[in-house]
Amino acid sequence: MTLPAGYTQLSQEEVLRRLEVARRALGEDCYILVHHYQRDEVTRFADTTGDSLELSRQAAEQVRARYIVFCGVDFMAETAAMLCSPEQTVLIPEPSACCPMAGMVTAEQAEVAWQRLSSLWHEDLLPITYQNSDARVKAFCGRHGGAVCTSANAQKLFGWALGQRGHLLFFPDEHLGRNSALALGLRPEEVAVWDPHDPDGSEQRAKGARVVVWKGYCHVHTRFSLEDVRRVRQEHPGVRVVVHPECPAEVVQASDGAGSTSYLVKAAAEAPPGAILAIGTEIHLVSRLAARHRDKTIVPLARSLCGAMYRISE
Repeated sequence: MTLPAGYTQLSQEEVLRRLEVARRALGEDCYILVHHYQRDEVTRFADTTGDSLELSRQAAEQVRARYIVFCGVDFMAETAAMLCSPEQTVLIPEPSACCPMAGMVTAEQAEVAWQRLSSLWHEDLLPITYQNSDARVKAFCGRHGGAVCTSANAQKLFGWALGQRGHLLFFPDEHLGRNSALALGLRPEEVAVWDPHDPDGSEQRAKGARVVVWKGYCHVHTRFSLEDVRRVRQEHPGVRVVVHPECPAEVVQASDGAGSTSYLVKAAAEAPPGAILAIGTEIHLVSRLAARHRDKTIVPLARSLCGAMYRISE
């Protein structure tokens, strides 16, 4: 989004001054939600910070606020709008802040996969989509009796779905899907990848599988490698490595723990003084946790930045 020249020419001090004036003028009419991955310059204006679904729930609770400003990516603001009342307006500061992973599946592509797999498995399957997807994909899951999961409850939802049907179709994150399936005890060969650009090959690969995961990924979390885990253990003896489950399976399996953003925040908070922690997630969150817990050594597993989040500035 291009700002008028009058705004782009303002000094940093004047930008901050005007923001504070606007905040005071709006008062309780405006509530600002900031995702954990945002830079500090944005976080300083937050009424609350958190992960995507946590923030959407917070938005729905702000009954006095007419305007909800969501400093995150597109699907997050969309989810908040679903939960807020019709009288509230949910705004995203930068409309081009789109999650690449959420854009890796469309409802039309999901329908093609569903029809193929329904024929293969005689309709003995359920769909689950990650919260990190658009509203039309979520609606697709609802129409077919499926569900929406978060990184915190994906394993639980996988267990539920496989208790209802013999097979599961999950999108859009291949790695969260595989990690959740393996955590339930499925064998690697029971997990197949659906490539929307190769439906014939995907159908062939699915024949011996129980779980089919979409060929999608998070740019931030696929940045981490097994070599990063080995390196950080060598550089920091006694380190505890915790990562997000959107990381590749070999990274998750080589780590000491894996879980949602909230899990990683809690791991940093609950580590004892003097502990050494390497965290595999977005660099802004890791840096903020290191600054917050100075009695511990908190380092990034590797430096990985979310470009979509970075589009939002003060």
